[in-house]
Amino acid sequence: MEEVRYVAIGDSFTEGVGDELPDGRVRGWADLVAQGWADAAEHPVSYANLAIRGKLVWPIVEEQLEPALALRPTHLSFNGGGNDMLRPRTSISRVVSAFTHVLRRCDEEGVTLILLSGANPSGQLPLSRVIQRRGDLLSVAVTAAIADRDDVVRAFNWPDRELSSPPYWSADRLHMNSRGHHRVAARVLEALGMPAPAGWWSLPELPLAGVQGSAYYREHVGPWVRRRLTGTSSGDGRAAKHPVWAQVPPSGATE
Repeated sequence: MEEVRYVAIGDSFTEGVGDELPDGRVRGWADLVAQGWADAAEHPVSYANLAIRGKLVWPIVEEQLEPALALRPTHLSFNGGGNDMLRPRTSISRVVSAFTHVLRRCDEEGVTLILLSGANPSGQLPLSRVIQRRGDLLSVAVTAAIADRDDVVRAFNWPDRELSSPPYWSADRLHMNSRGHHRVAARVLEALGMPAPAGWWSLPELPLAGVQGSAYYREHVGPWVRRRLTGTSSGDGRAAKHPVWAQVPPSGATE
């Protein structure tokens, strides 16, 4: 069987924020895809994840793409632009140019690109109409840019109305919870031609989490605004969780 070497680049969406394990580590859809891929193939998958929360799309490309390609992957997943959409001034064309740059470099290196759009949180956030409009424009522009590229694996989550509903989101309303990450992982696996594990499309709803009203703004919106005013990021000082290859064996495999 052909060896699979899968590397993921991106921001908090790909890092897995919102899908926290009991020991505090984040998991997320990319980790789940690596495990689901190994299970479907009945063979270990090499997996790396260079994503770091808080990154704008071009810093993702400038800081993560070449180190990812240096690992000589067979497959690379890319998503970005979610943090750009939250900024007061966003150039859709600049975001799209990052996607086309990643595609060009993957072509040059012979790497299969797995292209994702993020899930849509706009209905739950302040300035929801602005975020919705920008996300719609970005989705249309990226889709048009790869319209003639059947070789690009597409896992577009933005149009998924079910995924945009509150039961798939964590307390900050900006990051998906474990249920949301499993739904995204199911979409990626099926885009790769593999069946998703039973239930991943819609796990049982989790207990409602988070606060409402002014408490929500105090606990979640306020810190985000302060980071914007101070020019800091939630990813400052953080390292990638899987910067080198890790072997992911099929579930239940024994040494």
